[in-house]
Amino acid sequence: MRQACPVPEPAEPTPNPSAEHPHAATLRRLEHSSGKLAAAAIARMDDQLPWYRAMPPEHRSWIGLVAQAGIAAFTEWFRHPETPQAISTDVFGTAPRELTRAITLRQTVEMVRTTIEVMETAINEVAAPGDESVLREALLVYAREIAFATAQVYAQAAEARGAWDARLESLVVNAVLSGEADEGTVSRAAALGWNAPEHVAVVLGTAPDGDSELTVEAIRRAARQAKLQVLTGVLGSRLVVIAGGTPDPLKAAKSLIGPFAAGPVVAGPVVGDLLSATRSAQAAAAGLRACPAWPDAPRPVLADDLLPERAMAGDPTARTLLVEEIYRPLEEAGSALLETLSVFLEQASSLEGAARMLFVHPNTVRYRLRRVTDVTGWSPSDVRSAFTLRIALILGRLLDGEEAATP
Repeated sequence: MRQACPVPEPAEPTPNPSAEHPHAATLRRLEHSSGKLAAAAIARMDDQLPWYRAMPPEHRSWIGLVAQAGIAAFTEWFRHPETPQAISTDVFGTAPRELTRAITLRQTVEMVRTTIEVMETAINEVAAPGDESVLREALLVYAREIAFATAQVYAQAAEARGAWDARLESLVVNAVLSGEADEGTVSRAAALGWNAPEHVAVVLGTAPDGDSELTVEAIRRAARQAKLQVLTGVLGSRLVVIAGGTPDPLKAAKSLIGPFAAGPVVAGPVVGDLLSATRSAQAAAAGLRACPAWPDAPRPVLADDLLPERAMAGDPTARTLLVEEIYRPLEEAGSALLETLSVFLEQASSLEGAARMLFVHPNTVRYRLRRVTDVTGWSPSDVRSAFTLRIALILGRLLDGEEAATP
């Protein structure tokens, strides 16, 4: 007997999602109305949102794409409400990333609200008879999901922008501190909101332990309270602040000192712009290295107040400043001032002792010392100033000796 061939089972019919959907009629009407709803949403935005009308055509087209994608995503979500949907990708992925910079979060909320309102208005027209409440409830749930998706998109954009800004700021701070600042550094600072203030100073100190981002944010809060512009960062163990907006570097340092760790805090001299801030940074760094030689230094302290310690630590800039700003002006003012100052310091700051050594009246010594203060800005009667003047005299004489010995 011949074996009967098995009869193949009939193929299962391909399921039709729309036909099987419990609200298939509403789903079909929703699909057919999506273009009309998107056009109505755009028209309402143009009528009710002034910022939308003022935008360039390219940005308006992006928003139109987002509105269309939102309605299409709702249709798909209504078809399979039980399936998790990546709403942020479906809706906001249709527009370029620049959209989060082109419109604010508030404007995006207004855009979403307008689109949802248009869809709510059309529920009675789109829903099949008896499905109005179902469609309205679905739209409410979807609106909640869109709200969360909007917050997520802007939060991710803010995080990415914050991370990029932090890297950019670190590059600017490092360039200033290392002496490599150039026009590119200025451009990067401008991208961070630096408005090129006339007075700029660098403040250096020790960074606290813990999260450097929290330290940086604390500096920014202090700067806002003091109405200062700042560029800041933690480089190794140092906390670096480039402060702009005040001609008084000590005042700026006092305003920003809170987030610094224990230890010396040094403010460099004021300069005219960011490119020149390298000089302020180098002075502050030299002062920070020399601070251990002055245990009783105030906190914060000016780098220029540490000139003698910096000079003894080998800072050539400090040596030059002491000679050029103290010794040379005294030399040009006449030998009597240099001689009187030298003798006064040698006589343990005694007016009578200096007068005897110089064979002059004590009032003459007193007058000459006032002239020293006028010429240099440093008072010989002050212990700290006298120390600075003595170092300046030593460096000036050493330099004169080197020049005399050079053929």
